[in-house]
Amino acid sequence: MMKIEEKHAGNGSLVGKSQLPLGEKHQANDKPEANGKAQVSPKQEADGKGDTPRKSLNLYSWQEIQRHNQETDQWLVINRKVYDVTSWADRHPGGRRVLNHYAGEDATDVFRAMHLDIDIARLYLKPLLIGELAPGEPSQERNKNAQLVEDFQELRRTLEAMNMFSANLGFFSLHLIQILILEALAWLMLWHFGNGWPITICISFLLTISQAQSSFLQHDTGHLSIFKKSKWNHLMHRFVMCHLKGLSVKWWNHRHFQHHTKPNIYPKDPDIDVGPLFLVGDLQPIKYGKKKIKYIDYEKQHLYFYMVGLPLLMPVYFNLQSMQVMYLGRYWRDIVWVSSFYIRYFITFGPFYGIFGTVLLIYLVKFLESPWIACVTQMSHIPMKMSREENRDWLSTQVLATCNVEQSFFNDWFTGHLNFQIEHHLFPTMPRHNYQKVAPLVRSLCAKHGLQYVNKPILKAFGDIVRSLKKSAALWMDAYYET
Repeated sequence: MMKIEEKHAGNGSLVGKSQLPLGEKHQANDKPEANGKAQVSPKQEADGKGDTPRKSLNLYSWQEIQRHNQETDQWLVINRKVYDVTSWADRHPGGRRVLNHYAGEDATDVFRAMHLDIDIARLYLKPLLIGELAPGEPSQERNKNAQLVEDFQELRRTLEAMNMFSANLGFFSLHLIQILILEALAWLMLWHFGNGWPITICISFLLTISQAQSSFLQHDTGHLSIFKKSKWNHLMHRFVMCHLKGLSVKWWNHRHFQHHTKPNIYPKDPDIDVGPLFLVGDLQPIKYGKKKIKYIDYEKQHLYFYMVGLPLLMPVYFNLQSMQVMYLGRYWRDIVWVSSFYIRYFITFGPFYGIFGTVLLIYLVKFLESPWIACVTQMSHIPMKMSREENRDWLSTQVLATCNVEQSFFNDWFTGHLNFQIEHHLFPTMPRHNYQKVAPLVRSLCAKHGLQYVNKPILKAFGDIVRSLKKSAALWMDAYYET
């Protein structure tokens, strides 16, 4: 680190003297507003072609940046620029924990992966800029493979040039039409044939298919992969997630984005924090075993997965979490939208089943949907590597924690294209109908850098969930009964 010439007003010390080019203030809605001085467009700023003369920035070493990795002191590096996001974390649309997960690290690739409109995102970043990496510092931490990082960024540029991030609106329109037809068909069958048991069973399966496919469509809109404008994706997300499924988008966003940024990283990924009911991976079972913790008989956890995990994931775990987040967070917009789901069901099915019967129908459908969604969401991650934070590059982080399932028309439909989980995790805003096109390029890049690109049959993928739970149980037993 160069000799300090002056102190910074925030946390940490400087390597060089500077004055920050911050010429913005925030409105009440947190959107940047020009202050009347010379303005530079986001595009000009990104290209470094603004008319405003560039002033010198504070220079930092990686050693200094890595000290700022606490919840109350968070710095990020994006394209060699250093940002203090501590004060912004609570307002981050993806949740504050996502930022904390990358505090003290290079976040260039995750920033590009998770944001649809980079120019807009840069406007929010600009007031948080505090400096840049010193000239002698590498663009990413020294433990990362610079050539691998550059090759991945080149791949992304290639895919952008190929328009792989442009959605086919016809594809997603047909997907929505499929969902609405199934919902309408269920009502028409009740209206025409009555509410006898055979018809009730039949419409329950129709609604289960509709709900599962709605889960996949909300996933698309939640990742901003349909429309070019974020606001239309957000509106569609609320319609599908809240109105069609009765779940909170705030809950989903804050949970799911953590999973995407740090998949299978304990304890940052909430999807693998399933104790004390289940122990997954290698670390949790050994930790519980050494501490002689035995909330349940973990030797049989693979059986509990069939009896509890599969049927109760949607109607109990996700549903209760969603309600808890909505009401404790006072997310009134979500509450109103989710209420419209229940109102619609009572209006549509209440005349046939009454209030109590309609509630039973709602939760019967969630119960039937649950094994479908549980298998699809868990097959790509539970059997893969789980670890504590190792600060790997974006490509390695995603590929080591993720696997694919073989492509077929049925697999694509049944999984909502999440059989291409590797491609989805590398490029979350990419429309899913393009995953198959980019998969050979991703596979080639993995081969070049010695990363195993796992692709397996769908039944093997389902079976690997249980085999993984058995393996974790064996690790717990060894540690628990060790004398």
